Amino acid sequence: MSTALPAFWLKLTSAFLIGFGLIVALGAHPATALPATLLADLVFWPFDGSQSLAAPETRVFAAISGGVMVGWGTMMWLVVSRLLPRDPALARLLLIEGTLAWFVVDSTGSYASGALLNVMLNVVLMLAIAVPAWKLTDHPRIAAA
Repeated sequence: MSTALPAFWLKLTSAFLIGFGLIVALGAHPATALPATLLADLVFWPFDGSQSLAAPETRVFAAISGGVMVGWGTMMWLVVSRLLPRDPALARLLLIEGTLAWFVVDSTGSYASGALLNVMLNVVLMLAIAVPAWKLTDHPRIAAA
């Protein structure tokens, strides 16, 4: 199997992470917080308008977490576009292990905070990264490594 389709999917997921991170980071300023506020309301189902990103400590964490997501998406893009052609086994390892580390911490914290919908969304995102990265093992160059 060629790495073209898994690489395309991983780049698409990277672009999604960057976009999502930018939306979260917009929550750092009251004038641009509406999209992030709606996301917060969504993950604390039901969608009822009761969530707010008004507290300064919440806004700073929106900036930090949005920035981390943009950085993660950018790093994934570079791993897929630059490292994968040179060292597919290392690219696969970085993608899968990094994603699983994020998944465990984020999902545990989301569960503890009562954001159960976010845990389910995390499963979808984790699979969107781990499955195509796992499929990279079908490539003959990786199997020989």
